[in-house]
Amino acid sequence: MIIDNFLDYLKNTRNMSENTLLAYRRDIMAFDRFMRKQGINELERVTNTHIISYLMNLKTEGKTKSTVNRKLASLRSFYRFLQNQGTIRVNPTDDIRSPKIARKEISYLSQEDVKKLLEMPDDSVMGIRDKAILEMMYATGVRVSEIIEMKVPDVNLRMGFVACSGDHGRARIVPMGIPARNAVENYLKNSRNALLKNKKDEEQDGFLFVNYIGEPFTRQGFWKVLKQYGDQADFEEKLTPQTLRNSFAMHMVQNGIGVKSLQELMGHEDIAATQVYFGNTKNRIKDVYDRCHPRAK
Repeated sequence: MIIDNFLDYLKNTRNMSENTLLAYRRDIMAFDRFMRKQGINELERVTNTHIISYLMNLKTEGKTKSTVNRKLASLRSFYRFLQNQGTIRVNPTDDIRSPKIARKEISYLSQEDVKKLLEMPDDSVMGIRDKAILEMMYATGVRVSEIIEMKVPDVNLRMGFVACSGDHGRARIVPMGIPARNAVENYLKNSRNALLKNKKDEEQDGFLFVNYIGEPFTRQGFWKVLKQYGDQADFEEKLTPQTLRNSFAMHMVQNGIGVKSLQELMGHEDIAATQVYFGNTKNRIKDVYDRCHPRAK
């Protein structure tokens, strides 16, 4: 079945997680069911008109623009695969524009607030660990899921990079600056073994960051650590893992990074997710201009 062939391709070449593959399967199977109701039993026979009809049906059903965009992105990938395989000559998703989604304001910390945050942890066992966590998250922009799943061998302190598995995005190597490398090295030497409490690495699968009882972090536990520092700092922006990831991205954009390079660092499958940061920066620059230039208005 061509859907299975497509999913095998994604699994073997894109290193996607089972959850991501299941999402692709659901999207394409839903489209297949819709087409069969229209009398089209072979997805290779689908035309541009069929795709538009399907998207209009999703809108009629009350699906959000983000859901429609995701389903369209799945179909784009599917038909691009068929085109590359020579199964079809024309991609029926070509020339179909994704619905525009109102841009949300991105929550991120100023560079001054990040500096304040990184100086907050003390020299206790827990503080050394927290310092390493905060430095790592800001230095690399990794997702919370990626950092709680990170293993000790994934970090190369000598070369200065971390390897992300890509379970929730593209597998990639992300550089890590000297302050973050020093913080992680300090954690490995002076904190992690104390937190493990005589546990062996194999007992907790070698996870890089562990909680106060030497167990791997849960997502909720990780959020609690950040909330603690956010409450102490009383930032204007709520401190979450996504806030730090956004701060990484926005500060890179403000300092001149290109969209393709940021996409690679962030592990975004769709470049549209990366472009959001560039659009947001333009809005902020316009706000600053209007506020500061004597003849802006």
